[in-house]
Amino acid sequence: MIRSILLFGSWLLTTNLFAQKILSHNDYAQSRPFTAAYEQRADYIEADVWVQNGKLVVTHDKPEVLAPTLDSLYLTPIAALFSQYTDKVSPVRDYTFSLVIDVKDVASDVLPKLITALQERLPCFNRSANAKAVQIIISGNRPKIDTFLDYPLLIQFDGRPSEVYDEETLKRVALISDNFQSYSRWDGNGDLPDADRDKLKRVIKRAHSDNKPFRFWGTPDTPNAWKQLRKLGIDIISTDKVAEAVQAIR
Repeated sequence: MIRSILLFGSWLLTTNLFAQKILSHNDYAQSRPFTAAYEQRADYIEADVWVQNGKLVVTHDKPEVLAPTLDSLYLTPIAALFSQYTDKVSPVRDYTFSLVIDVKDVASDVLPKLITALQERLPCFNRSANAKAVQIIISGNRPKIDTFLDYPLLIQFDGRPSEVYDEETLKRVALISDNFQSYSRWDGNGDLPDADRDKLKRVIKRAHSDNKPFRFWGTPDTPNAWKQLRKLGIDIISTDKVAEAVQAIR
C-alpha cells in the first residue's frame, strides 16, 4: 500500500509539476498580434525576429519587403501597459507573461540590438527586480551554451533535451523544448500510439528532473490533441488558436 502511494506521488510530480500554460505560436501572424493573446492571458507570446535595415523586425521568413518592427508590435505596447497599470502589465493581479524571441537571423546580430531595446525599458523587462515584468526568452538561433552566462539577466534561454548544462547555466534556461515530429507522427486524431506516448513521457520526465517546464513545437493543433498532450504531462501547449485552447484546457 505504501509503495503504491509513493508511486502515485512520483507520477503526480512528473506529470503535474507545472500549471498548464499556453504559448501563442507565431503570434505576429494573428489578425490582432499581441492584443488577442494578451486578452486571453497567454503565458508565452512568440515572435520570429530578423534584422532589417538595422532594426529588429517580425516575420516568419527572411524579409524581402518592409516588415513590422518588434518595437511597434510588442515592446512599445508592453511599455504602454506598464505605464497604464503602474509597473505591471495588467490589472489582473497575478498575470504576466514571457515574450519568446525566436531568432531567425544570426544571434550575434539580433541579441545586442534586443538587449539595448530592453535596457531602454528596464522596468518592463527586468524580472529580477520586478516579479510582474515580462520575461524575455531567446529561442531559435541561440548563442552557444557556454556563453549564456555572458548575457544580462534580462534574457533567459529556451533549452533542448539533448543539451547538457552545468548548475549555473541551467538557471538561465527558462524551459525545455523540442520538435514533436522527432518523436511522433500522430496527427491529433484518436489516441496517441502507446510507443509514441512512452517516448514523449521520457523526454518530458527528463526536463522535469531539472525542474523545467516542457513544450513541443510542431504538435497537432486541435482540441483533442491539446487535451491528450495535457494528460501526457506537457506543461506548455503551443497553439495558433489561443482563444480556443484557453477554453478547452483551462
